[in-house]
Amino acid sequence: MSLLKLIGVLLDYPRDELWQHGEELLDATNDPALSRGWRAQLRAFVQDLLALDPLEAQDRWLATFDRGRAMSLLIFEHIHGESRDRGQAMVDLIDAYRRNGFELDAKELPDYLPLLLEYLAQRPQAEARDWLHHIGHIAGMLAARAGERELPHALLFEILVEAGDGKVNLDVMRQRASEEVRDDTVAAMDQLWEEEAVRFGTDAPSQDCDPPHRSPARPVNREVQP
Repeated sequence: MSLLKLIGVLLDYPRDELWQHGEELLDATNDPALSRGWRAQLRAFVQDLLALDPLEAQDRWLATFDRGRAMSLLIFEHIHGESRDRGQAMVDLIDAYRRNGFELDAKELPDYLPLLLEYLAQRPQAEARDWLHHIGHIAGMLAARAGERELPHALLFEILVEAGDGKVNLDVMRQRASEEVRDDTVAAMDQLWEEEAVRFGTDAPSQDCDPPHRSPARPVNREVQP
């Protein structure tokens, strides 16, 4: 298992199959591309994950990545937000997958980071590094936010930053993360999901009838096949 494949598996929703392949995951942490210190930290991450009951691991994943947008694993959500450019970017990414002989056999959005990493794990090293370079600022911000929230996943994002070119200034991003208002609190989630009452009359603003903006659902079963 390649390093990018491993990081993608560890960032993905922890399905029951993960525990069936624990030894393979542990073996993959010995990747020579990593420093000895990072290999030890990555192995500890995997050991801690495997020590959890699957239901607890799944609950923790949902609390980490499915509450609010700050820790979203959808890359284009961080780049384009809710703009129309996001849709075109996803179309272009699907085209890139297909041009290289891959077809999405799932309901996942194409910019889902674990899915992208699985794809890059099977591409030439230079191409994968170029991709990681371009999303390095996103991986860096996710690393900073994970560190601010004392999440062990910070290590995984830092490894992705280093795999890109390591030029992202994590200190600057950590400072920014420390100043952000968290969007995964109960109050923040209530505000996100709140639907405004529809007002009728000539003074009613047109956006009152717009659907509320919500984080998209993220199915957990997916597979990329050549």
